[in-house]
Amino acid sequence: MTRHSLAMFSAWALLINPVAIPGQSSSQNAPGSGLRQSAPRISDQTYRVTVDLVNIFCSVWDKKTNSFVTNLTPESFALYEDSKPQEIKNFIRETNLPLTLAFLIDTSESVAPKLKFEQEAAIAFFQSVLREKDRALLVEFNSGVDLVQDFTSDYTKLAKQIRLLKAAGGTALYDAIYNICDEKLIRETGRKAIIILSDGEDQSSRTTFEEAYEMALRAEAGIYGIGISQGGFFGVSGSSEGKGDRILKQLAEETGGRTFFPFKIEDLDDSFRQINQELRSQYNIGYISNSLRRDGGYRKIEIKLQEKNLKLTYRKGYFAPPQ
Repeated sequence: MTRHSLAMFSAWALLINPVAIPGQSSSQNAPGSGLRQSAPRISDQTYRVTVDLVNIFCSVWDKKTNSFVTNLTPESFALYEDSKPQEIKNFIRETNLPLTLAFLIDTSESVAPKLKFEQEAAIAFFQSVLREKDRALLVEFNSGVDLVQDFTSDYTKLAKQIRLLKAAGGTALYDAIYNICDEKLIRETGRKAIIILSDGEDQSSRTTFEEAYEMALRAEAGIYGIGISQGGFFGVSGSSEGKGDRILKQLAEETGGRTFFPFKIEDLDDSFRQINQELRSQYNIGYISNSLRRDGGYRKIEIKLQEKNLKLTYRKGYFAPPQ
């Protein structure tokens, strides 16, 4: 699969971000060997759908109360693509839509002391979040990427596979994101999210950060990162932000997700609660781009609100359909 160049960060982002996405990247063959126990790669098939309607899932919460706001109207939002105003065509405030979740758990040697915690945390997440109409899959990544449980609504199947996980090898975080989006999530519709439980320190991927990020955008999947590199609760003495934490943040911010860095078990429970609540409290905003270009290039999205005490999360762009 070829990739189009990325030109999506402003000059300030290139200066301060830990991983700068270059203005141009050369085309190359699809990286990695794909998921084990997986379906055929989308990128190896003829899979082109021209989609005129652009759908953006958007979360809004009050900065003062730190609570989600779910009673806004279309008139509350101003929508822009590449700085040009766009007309909102669809607007849905649906809090009970089914979720499609991909849970990526780091089982590399670097997190071996924390694996038992990761297993308990993942089980607790599925037990508290998964509903009958939701679907979730489980991926472990170390030096490779394995689909250990395909889509299911059965929490017990996921829990059984989680308990069998063992720590070994390096960390192929970018491969995991790329492959799960390419082979699974891009097929799905509706609300999609990737939950990553990791220290964020990639060591083994053939995929680059840019390629993983681009594929997450193409799959329209928001990334929610839970960092396990901070705090005594995780067997780590310090609490300063490291490179892995910054990578998780960058992936989340640009795809419309969030990051959490729990310091104690109560913080972790709260992180799962917030992810669950956010995914079920989003606005679905749809528009038809007024751009005539069909070049497959990146387009920047910006959403503004009139009220100043409200904060937004949404994916910051998408790739236009090709000619």
